[in-house]
Amino acid sequence: MKHPIISIFEDAANPKIANEQGAYMKERHPYFGIKTPYRRDLQKPFLLKSNLPEKSEAFEIVKDLWNEPQRELHYFAQEFFGKYMKTLEKQDLELIEWMIIRNSWWDTIDFIATKPLAEYFKKFPEERKSTVDRWLETDNIWLKRSALLFQLKYKKDTDSELLSYIILELADSKGFFIKKAIGWILREYAKTNEKWVIRFVAENELQPLSKREAVRLIMNYE
Repeated sequence: MKHPIISIFEDAANPKIANEQGAYMKERHPYFGIKTPYRRDLQKPFLLKSNLPEKSEAFEIVKDLWNEPQRELHYFAQEFFGKYMKTLEKQDLELIEWMIIRNSWWDTIDFIATKPLAEYFKKFPEERKSTVDRWLETDNIWLKRSALLFQLKYKKDTDSELLSYIILELADSKGFFIKKAIGWILREYAKTNEKWVIRFVAENELQPLSKREAVRLIMNYE
């Protein structure tokens, strides 16, 4: 049965805004044309704790909405998923990976990697290395970007050895989204451990974009 959020978004559609959003996102996905603040107002009742279904039902809803074409439904689905992050189980990596490799673009990947995936790997750190190794062996840039970014907000809990390993495995990549992610994760980690980042950048060969992004906020970097 069609989730009611679909009809709600359909009723709120604005073709002019949809065209602008589609153009901004390189026409990767169609849009209803609902700006983020309005979308969040519309979906708010479904995200109230009192209205949340059981996790198994919720994850089926996530998959159903993820298979719809409109991007606003993907945004809602991932935020809906986010309401269950504290109850993640080991097998839930399957759904996280399923979302990463479908309807993929930077906007959803960056949410998934830094929220549900980040939470999953905090809860199940023993799954990190094997999952990362498997993802690095694929040709999927979004799995690789997710491997890079899941520690983005870990701060002092960052596994710098694992981070170094992932970056060096991908350092030769010519893909923009990989080069940018390397710079982004290093720049963010520099806020917690600047000396480590300075040393890492100095001792390793990085793509110019990655290096430039990594040290952009470091004062007096030479």
